[in-house]
Amino acid sequence: MNIVVCIKQVPDTTDVKINPETNTLIREGVESIINPFDAYAIEEGVRLKEKYGGTVNVLSMGPPQVDASLREAISLGADEAYLLTDRTFAGADTLATAYTLAAGIRKIGDVDIILMGRQAIDGDTGQVGPEVAENLDIPHVTDIRKIEQIDDQGSIYLERLLEEGYVRLKTKLPVVITVVKEINEPRLPSLKGKMLAKKKEINTWSAKDVEVNEKRLGLTGSPTQVVKIFTPPKPAGGKVFDGDIKDSVGKLLRELRASGILMGSEKGDE
Repeated sequence: MNIVVCIKQVPDTTDVKINPETNTLIREGVESIINPFDAYAIEEGVRLKEKYGGTVNVLSMGPPQVDASLREAISLGADEAYLLTDRTFAGADTLATAYTLAAGIRKIGDVDIILMGRQAIDGDTGQVGPEVAENLDIPHVTDIRKIEQIDDQGSIYLERLLEEGYVRLKTKLPVVITVVKEINEPRLPSLKGKMLAKKKEINTWSAKDVEVNEKRLGLTGSPTQVVKIFTPPKPAGGKVFDGDIKDSVGKLLRELRASGILMGSEKGDE
């Protein structure tokens, strides 16, 4: 079984700065980590390999420093690592990112399962997984909390997390799967894994190494444009109602009625 896990390197801080010209994150000087949701995808890929055999390939798009996150994935049990890095990839929105990742997956070739976290903590869109599947013209299933089994006919059985409970699904390979944290508990890297990761060669591809239309890459290929980024102003005014809960609620209701925000009888305010 050939498994690809797509990971993203994200800032390990909420104190991020924005480039005022491009409205993109300034990543220089900020410590980066593997996107936390992607750690569960790596673990699930390794578990599938241990159960069914095969190879786990980890794939990422980004600047050269993503090499560190790819080596961390190797230390956790991945077999091969691939980095898509090129200036033309910079500034990509989810559509351009998914297009580029799909090109990398095609170059790896003969993939059965593509795993990734449900979303990245720096964007929180949850769009890349389904968009990769659309670019590859294969099925996708999102928010998966359990992979039950893969049968000899190439069908995969899964549990998809819902707000209340879950639903069981069946689909055919190849497939794109995005996972939630309920799916497993990621392991820690072993000493052997760390030593292997240090020596491992990272396969690095530029735009010229994969079959892509350069008009669909980076900022040029991103239909989503950030016009302005700003911090919302703090709300002005307001009142604080002291006392116990019953008194405070009564005071609040009377104030809302006096201001015309709330209509109706005052009965029951006390």
